[in-house]
Amino acid sequence: MSALRTLTRPINASRDLVLLIARVGLGVVFIAHGWQKFSTNGLDKTAAGFEQMGVPAPTLSAYYAAAVELIGGTALILGVLTTVAGVLLAVDMAGAFLFVHLSNGVFVANGGWELVVVLGLFSLAVAAVGAGRFSVDNALTRSTAQRSSVSV
Repeated sequence: MSALRTLTRPINASRDLVLLIARVGLGVVFIAHGWQKFSTNGLDKTAAGFEQMGVPAPTLSAYYAAAVELIGGTALILGVLTTVAGVLLAVDMAGAFLFVHLSNGVFVANGGWELVVVLGLFSLAVAAVGAGRFSVDNALTRSTAQRSSVSV
């Protein structure tokens, strides 16, 4: 069994490195969009835009989208509460898909849904797979497991 574990270590390390790079890239995109809603445009202007696009509860939706994208993007980068962040970001993108982009076709150049679908599904994948070894989630889980395995 230890020989198998030794053989799979490089594969697991590569997987964890890819997860780190993917989480950071995805997190940066979400932070940029959240920052745009929060600071560049401002929440009032974002809410007005949401209202024009027919988004339900536009003020609440603007606050939700900005907060989830900023905080969730940061959580993905750090790899903390990754499952929660991934699911909340996927819900955010589902709302963007349904209320804004669906009727515009596939291509983002026409206001279509391709970007929000990729971001939403990627967020769900990260939520399902987890943050990997290079994450706060892993450090906390490992620390908790070590504390619980200490015999008295």
